[in-house]
Amino acid sequence: MLALRLTRGARPAVHLRRLLVTTASAGTGFLLLCALGHALGGTADPPASALRLAWCAAPLAATVYLAIAVARTDPATRPRPGLSAAGLGPARLMLVSAATTALACTLGSMVALLVFLHLRGDLTGLPFGGGTDFLAAGQPLPVPATVTLLALVPLAAAASVATALRPREARPPATRPGARGFGRFGAYGRTADKETFGAYARFGKHLASGGRTRRPSGAGQTGGGTATATVASAGAAVGTAGAAVGTAGAAVGTPEAAVGTPEASGADGDAGAAPTAVAPVAPLAAPSGLPWGIAVLAMGLAVEALTSPSGSGGTPGDRPGALVGLALAAIGLALAGPGLTHLCGRLLQIVRPGALRLLAGRALMAEATRIGRPLGVVSAVTAATYAMAALRYPEAGAIGPLTVLGASLVTGCTVATLLTAAVEARQDRADTTAALLLLGAPATTLRQAAALRAGALLALFGPLTVIVAQVSALPLTR
Repeated sequence: MLALRLTRGARPAVHLRRLLVTTASAGTGFLLLCALGHALGGTADPPASALRLAWCAAPLAATVYLAIAVARTDPATRPRPGLSAAGLGPARLMLVSAATTALACTLGSMVALLVFLHLRGDLTGLPFGGGTDFLAAGQPLPVPATVTLLALVPLAAAASVATALRPREARPPATRPGARGFGRFGAYGRTADKETFGAYARFGKHLASGGRTRRPSGAGQTGGGTATATVASAGAAVGTAGAAVGTAGAAVGTPEAAVGTPEASGADGDAGAAPTAVAPVAPLAAPSGLPWGIAVLAMGLAVEALTSPSGSGGTPGDRPGALVGLALAAIGLALAGPGLTHLCGRLLQIVRPGALRLLAGRALMAEATRIGRPLGVVSAVTAATYAMAALRYPEAGAIGPLTVLGASLVTGCTVATLLTAAVEARQDRADTTAALLLLGAPATTLRQAAALRAGALLALFGPLTVIVAQVSALPLTR
């Protein structure tokens, strides 16, 4: 009931994205039912029917991928303050998001069943003619098989969304090489030194770099009689209303807090010493998938070239080696997407960049994983579609309706996933954009930076996709 209320109260843009999931689920369910109808035909070949069912894995994966992207951008299922007190913590919101996805996919499966029954003539009594052997008109549909195929998309999408959005515990921050890890009593890490009972409860015991740290003699009390505790650390200080704890790195203070370290405190022991400088922000690390993606892509092209026999045409089942090589090439291109996006951001900032190129390049580097992965998938699907068309229809023969539906479904889902990822990135940049506008940055500059990012990605991935598609199609058409 909560998932239904959240679905009804969503914005039109959210409803549009869920409608895309429903449409993709309907198309995938229709393809699965058509594979079942082809198997029920009197002249059906079991290996050919199994191959048709196996080809439905690509639309199914594209639909699940789109469902995950849409669930990530759903504002109704994001953790917000106060929801945990009402029983809507991260785990409950994850279940709500999975239920919403299952509801949208179930609606699509029902639409696919109605369309399939209508084309068979079970609803109107007049079957649709014209080379539709996959409908198995006149043959009764087995109910268990029909229900199993129709439930495949909702169950797979809901399970994938629940896995992708499951709550994850934050890992403890990395400690310094010489620092002692946290002690026992439920803390992370283990130490060789034994501690007495209650040692962990002493203030600052688990943060001290070594031994017991004495409080400076001049550290008094702040307003209200609250004692100000000072703990030695390597660097700056973090202040609160009644306590000052030194940490390594950043310094955040409040006017009421006395912040200091033994080194920062003066000779007279005052606790109001100025904090040290903030450490510079570490550069964004590049995604680690670029070398693996290039290696898998090269391996796929090599396998495709070595295992493809001479002569064009035929069916994909006649060239299993070519299919394996094409799949490896597509996977490699998808793996290399985040790394290529990060590289594109770096290339935008070379040779004395201005503010516009710096803004566009840093944004691409920060969003390399979020934007690069679906962009790599789009490039891989485009190259694979071109190569498969060259393998199956070298002379531009007639393409069946199910082939057109499957190719359109996979391509549309990947493009919609890319656009949804762009929407998610825009939502995450909302605070940064508002801060830039507050500082006086013109809105035209932000739009120019977005156009520059899109142009740079198109200039890099466009020729790369064409080259991979042409190279993949060469062994298949010789």
